[in-house]
Amino acid sequence: MTETIAKPKALPRVRTERPRLYKVILLNDDFTPRDFVVSVLMGVFRMTEAEALGVMLTAHRRGACVVAVYTREVAEMKARQGTEAGQQKGYPLAFTTEREE
Repeated sequence: MTETIAKPKALPRVRTERPRLYKVILLNDDFTPRDFVVSVLMGVFRMTEAEALGVMLTAHRRGACVVAVYTREVAEMKARQGTEAGQQKGYPLAFTTEREE
């Protein structure tokens, strides 16, 4: 009599998908003081003064600049924090988010 030994079936591997990333974009305006924009970038996005100055100048010259890339929840929170910081001082400072392709 021969015995057949059945191998256990391998479980299918579950691959977790990487979360989609979103860009936080600084929109230029002609009313918010440059120093204030730099201070918001340093405070909310933890940039050095040189990095913040570069981002601010790029947004000033081109109309908008990508500040950073995060997961959706973090990007929306950072954009909201930056926009609210401007609103509290009465400036039209605005950040937006956009899905990275």
